[in-house]
Amino acid sequence: MKSHSVVHSFDFAKQLKDLVDVYYRDADVIRLVVDNLNIHTPSVLYEVFSPQEARRIIQKLEFHYTPKHASSLNQVEIELSVLSRQCLERRIPNAETLTSEIAA
Repeated sequence: MKSHSVVHSFDFAKQLKDLVDVYYRDADVIRLVVDNLNIHTPSVLYEVFSPQEARRIIQKLEFHYTPKHASSLNQVEIELSVLSRQCLERRIPNAETLTSEIAA
């Protein structure tokens, strides 16, 4: 069985390849805004693909990292965590109830 990190590394590398080859194949450059998770680096491509394939993919990618502390992504994660704990731990029957719960 593969470790959790290896699975995420493979998934991330596959997503990067899909961005380059499928979704934005005509783009000159693809700018990625990623957090500082240890697998969110170009090196993950070398762990999954041949060196030639990794270089080919990396040439179209431009990585931009969020600040390690107090990033907007961290703030969003915190807000979603609070929302989950306070009102999304149960089934919400309809959109109106969901809207009301989120507003509260």
